[in-house]
Formats: sequence, C-alpha cells, structure tokens
Amino acid sequence: MDAPARSTPTPVDRFFEFSLLGLLASGFLAVAGSGYLDSPTVAITAAALLVRMLVAAGWIVFEVPPALVTALTLAYIGFFPVDYYYISRAFIPTAVHLVFFVAVVKILTGRTNRDYLFLKVIALMELLAACLLSSRLNFFIFLLLFLVFGVATFAADEIRHARLRQGAVARVQVRGLSRRLAAVSVSVSLGILVITAGLFFFLPRTARAAFQHLVSHRYHLAGFSNHVSLGEIGQIKKEDTPVMHIKMDHPENRALALKWRGAALSEFNGHAWFNRASMGQILRPDPQGLVSLSSDDERRRSGRFISYAVYLNDLASDALFFAGAPEFLRIDATVVRRPFDNYSAQFPQMRSVWYQAYSRLEPPAEESPGKEPVAPLSEGLRAIYLQLPPLDSRIPALTERIVGSTADAGLQSRLIENYLRTQYGYTLELPSSEPADPLAFFLFHRRKGHCEYFASAMAVMLRVAGVPSRVVTGFQSGIYNPISKSILVRTSDAHSWVEAWLPGRGWTTFDPTPPDPNPPKVSLWTRLGFYLDAAGVLWDDWVLNYNLDRQLQLAARVGETSRSLTLNGVRFGGVSWTQWWSAIRGVFERSGMWLVSFAVAVLLLFSLGPGAWRLVNSRRRVRKLQSGRAEACDATVLYERLLSNLKRRGIEKPSWLTPIEFAHVLQEPELSLLVEDLTTAYNELRFGGRSEAAIRLLQLLERLEAMA
Repeated sequence: MDAPARSTPTPVDRFFEFSLLGLLASGFLAVAGSGYLDSPTVAITAAALLVRMLVAAGWIVFEVPPALVTALTLAYIGFFPVDYYYISRAFIPTAVHLVFFVAVVKILTGRTNRDYLFLKVIALMELLAACLLSSRLNFFIFLLLFLVFGVATFAADEIRHARLRQGAVARVQVRGLSRRLAAVSVSVSLGILVITAGLFFFLPRTARAAFQHLVSHRYHLAGFSNHVSLGEIGQIKKEDTPVMHIKMDHPENRALALKWRGAALSEFNGHAWFNRASMGQILRPDPQGLVSLSSDDERRRSGRFISYAVYLNDLASDALFFAGAPEFLRIDATVVRRPFDNYSAQFPQMRSVWYQAYSRLEPPAEESPGKEPVAPLSEGLRAIYLQLPPLDSRIPALTERIVGSTADAGLQSRLIENYLRTQYGYTLELPSSEPADPLAFFLFHRRKGHCEYFASAMAVMLRVAGVPSRVVTGFQSGIYNPISKSILVRTSDAHSWVEAWLPGRGWTTFDPTPPDPNPPKVSLWTRLGFYLDAAGVLWDDWVLNYNLDRQLQLAARVGETSRSLTLNGVRFGGVSWTQWWSAIRGVFERSGMWLVSFAVAVLLLFSLGPGAWRLVNSRRRVRKLQSGRAEACDATVLYERLLSNLKRRGIEKPSWLTPIEFAHVLQEPELSLLVEDLTTAYNELRFGGRSEAAIRLLQLLERLEAMA
C-alpha cells in the first residue's frame, strides 16, 4: 500500500514519525562520530533532520517542489564521478555521500509508506557505513539508540498498518500511548542486549578483519614520517586525539617526565627535516616475540631502567615510540626495522599496536658521563649530521656570539639551549604566510614559535659550531589517568627536541623550547575526560580487539574466581568471606538502627506501594469522569471494577461469555438487571464513544457496591 500520511495525524502517526527521525538521526550520528564525514555533509543532513522534526511537530510548514527534487537528483548524477575521482578518491566515502544525499531528499519529501520504507533502508545503510568507518566508543552509544528507535519505529508502523487494513478494527488507548510505546521499545531493546551479551563474549569479532581491506581505520598523524616540514607539529598540537596509552610496570615511574621518542631526522633543506630512504637494520623477533635492540656494550652502560607497555592507536605511521634508549622489545610483529636509530614495525594486519619495552634513561646532560666507553661517530655519519643548506649569514654570527670561544661540545650545546629558552617566546600560532627562510624569520623577526622552530634552530646552530646533531619528533610526557592506571598521550603532547653527539657520551638530549605560558589546567572536564578515556580503553581491549587471547584471559579470570572457594568461603578481591562478614557486622553495630529503619521503609513501599498507587489512580479517574472528560479507554477500567466487585461476592465471569451474555446468566434478578444496565452503559462508552454514559456507569457502580 502506498497511502499518504493522514491530513490529521494521530498520536500513533506522530510517534512513528519521531521514532523514524530518531532512527535516521542515530545512524547519522554514528557515521558523523567516526570522524570520516566531512563538515558540509554533517551540516546539510543535520539541517534536514531539524527541518523535518519541526514539520512533524507542526511548528512549520515546509514542502520541496518536485521540480527542485528532480533538478537536484540530475545534478548529483553528474557530481558522483567528480566526487569519486577528484574529491573523495575512494569508493566508501563516495558511497556514503550518495547515501546521505538520498537521505536528505527523502527526509524532506517523504510522505508515503513507500518513502518511509526507503528511509528505514537508508537508516540501516547509515549504520552499516558506521560499522565500517567507526572504531570509537561512541558507536556503541549510537548503536543502542538505533536499536531503541528501531523497535519503536517498527512497533508504531505495525499499529499504523493494522488501522489501515480492510475490515480491521484497531482500537488504541490514546492516553499515554507514546509513553507506553516508548517503555515497550526500551524493554525489548534491553532484552535483546541481555540475550546477545552472553554471545558477545563467546564469539570473537571477525568482521573487522574481514572488512578492514575496504577502509582504513588508521589515523594519519603528520610529523612522524621520514619527511617533516616546519609547522606540521604545531598543527597537530592543536588537536586532542588520543595517540597511545602507557602502563608502567612499577608505579613509581608514572611521575617521570619522559619524552616518547618517535623519529630522529638527519638532513635539513631549509624548510623540512628528512631522512633519505633506507632499509636500515632488520631485526626479527624470536619465537617468544622478544627483540634485542642494543649491543652488549650499550647494555653495560649505567642509568635508570624502566619497563612499560605501550598501547598505540591505529596510526598511518609505523613508528614505534620509546622512552630513553630501548634495550629489549616484545612485540607481535613480523619485522622490526631500525634506520637512523628509528624504529618501525610491520604487522600481519592493520590494527592497534601493543608492545612491551625495557629502556635505559640517560642521565641529565649536565651530569658527567659514565665510565663506559662510547664508540666514536663514523666519518660517514658525522658528515650526514653536520650537513647544512645555504643559511642566512646572521645565523653563523649569532652562533659565534652565543658559544664564544669555548670548544667543549657539551658546553656549546647547553649555551645554545639556554639562549633559545630565555630569549624567545612560545606560541602555537603560525605566520600568516610562509616566509622564504622560516628559520631566519623565526630567529630575527618573529622571535616566537613552537617546539619545531626551537629544535630546528638549535640543531642548525650546533652544526654551525661543528657539533653533530639531529631533530627528534615524538611526544612529551602525557598525563596520568588514575582511572585506567595508564599514561594518556594525545596529539596535543606532540613535541620536537634535539639530540647532539657529545664525545665520550654519545647522543644526548637537549630541549631548547621554553615552557608554554598557558599550560592546560586540570579541570572538571579533564577529570570527566579520564572516565571517557578509561571507557575508550575498555572498548578497545574488550570489543575491537576481543579475540581468542581475550577469551582465554576471561576464562582464566573465571577459573581463578572458581578456585577461590576456600574453607572460609568465596574470596572477593583477595578478601575472604569471614573478613567480609566481620566488616558487615561492624557496619551493623555502628548503624544498625538506621539500616533496619531503611529496610522496613523499603518493605512497606514494595508491599503497600502498588495498592496505594492503584487507589490514587482510581480516584483520579473517577474525578475525571465526574468532570465529563471521559475517554473510551476508561470504560475498560470501570468494567474491571465491576468484575472485581462481583468476584468478592463469589461470582466470576467465564472468558467465553460476552459481557451481555454474562449479565443474562446471573441468578439474582436484581443483580442481573443492574449488571445488564452497567454493561449497556459500558458498551455506549467503550464502543459508541458517548462520554455522557460515564456518569451513568459510575452511578450504577456505586449502587452495586452499596448492595448488601
């Protein structure tokens, strides 16, 4: 049937339309929450949903002319190949744009049952697109909304169709209809979730591995490749996307101010730092996944040692991040490469990366090096780390003025570092236009910038002074999340610093960037973010990356709980039942009277509450009937009151008798006539819609209840 919507919508029609809009909105938000949907598509679709919601509420009248719909459709047919070849350049984003174009058109023009069917299909396609594009926790929230709105939409639509069938009589209690349908939708949705929750932990996810070849979930993070232009790291510092979570094996190491080293860049052309293409050293893990990253001589060097686990989000870069000098690595990878002291890994499939590391932290630059010998830098590497492009003549002059006549490489490095930290300012704002010589513009004109400019300036001046140097990109510290017990590192923590080669010491870290004058403060939103981040970690571990290993881990935990049955009873969190009982008894001894009072109050509420509510509700209905505001559904309530009164007299109505037949079979003549009159008034109100019959029905009920 392709019937248009009624001119005067009923409550069922309104509920159906709002549920359908909620279904479309939850699918749309699931795709938008993935971060893959562009701003124009988000704005246009949101505007269409808002307009249709206002139309459904009766606040505005809006209709799109058919000629305009035809023109827009023809225009989009021509736009589709342009989108595929020049804008999106991939099938999935182009298909998503097409789905949302059809959605917007149908949202604004849908009036018939066929249109509503198309909108249901579009909502399902939105959710399927979100399944492919989204790997975030918000997808689960929007999936729950989609489930609730889906149940509500199909329930309301079934009622609509039942009312339109030939010869069908569908009587609906109008009062509280939306509330009852919403309660049914939520209840059914919760039932579906409960049923599937058990299956979830028995069936590891395989769809992500099957579909990951269609679309990449990896987040492209500029600044951690073999080519970094000046300004790129300043751009990503303005974002706040989680990059990795680190869990320290020893709690005392959580407060260390660490730098998470990603890539060291050796050559500079005046505008960008880069490494020439190189396979580097290839390291293969042993059968247990352990990789040795340092030589025996390097492992004999003194320093502080830390061990930690890194949970790296899906990044477009294959870089691995370490604190200090890594010595051992345990990782599930086929190959680990080390070109220019940088580490990258290849994985059997694109997914979040997890690895464990054991590192040595180098002592501060001002401390004397240890007694262990350090092999000198080869002439070939020395030439690479002293390479310079043509420079502004003022840069060598400034370098000579800073370092003076000292020839000690360590002292030269500390002088340049201190000069940049104290004479220049920190800002994330980039120049309005790219200068011809970014470094000279920073040093002699703007005199402020972000870490990338400070690191580049120091590395160049060290090379002018004859000290081999390189720029390192990575992350600064991060923030400890007490909820997930891990260090959260975000894109806003991106940082650049310098490594200088000092005789007898080797590569030594220097950071010439001054502190941010407006550092972020720990606010209420930050604390709330801790909970959201912890939920995201749980989502990644037990949903996205749930596999056979996780199943075995879950089974092991269940086994440990089972084995914890001891002579003292079950142990919860390492505490025996007797200890729990002692603690509970202590609480009763201190607050026994309050607990008993509370228990009595709860018992009275559950035992007397339903009866009291029925009494209050009955009196409310009686007052409504007496005021002449009766509805057809009130007749059923009053007839049930009649049956309850007869039941107290020992008379029950058989289910196979109609109300009028039941009145005729009563043995007492007076009672039979009274019930017959009551039944007649009931039929007039219930099926005839005569509200005046409600008063007579009430009067007859009072006569019946007054009879001995």
